[in-house]
Amino acid sequence: QVQLVESGGGLVQPGGSLRLSCAASGNIFRINTMAWYRQAAGKQRELVAGMSSGGISDYGDSVKGRFAIYRDSAKNAVYLQMNSLKPEDTAVYYCRLLFKVNDYWGQGTQVTVSS
Repeated sequence: QVQLVESGGGLVQPGGSLRLSCAASGNIFRINTMAWYRQAAGKQRELVAGMSSGGISDYGDSVKGRFAIYRDSAKNAVYLQMNSLKPEDTAVYYCRLLFKVNDYWGQGTQVTVSS
């Protein structure tokens, strides 16, 4: 069974930074994609950033230039460095792992950007 555990969320002031971490454990195929999604209250879940095991990344338009995704393949971990945070970045952030036909989600971590 695959498990994803996120950490690093919290309360931060506008303009601040946070770093989210997600560690995957279990039987994971080496060719995979790990990604971060977020869901704000009353809105649909959206892609924040994703990265394949080959190092190809993609970002949502609203975070380009402010957020960066990193992976540590040896640890099956993915990180999201969030800079220049805005109140509209407030959401629950979810880690996602995909390989073959498998699709796993973490439990989510709350990020609140407020003064």
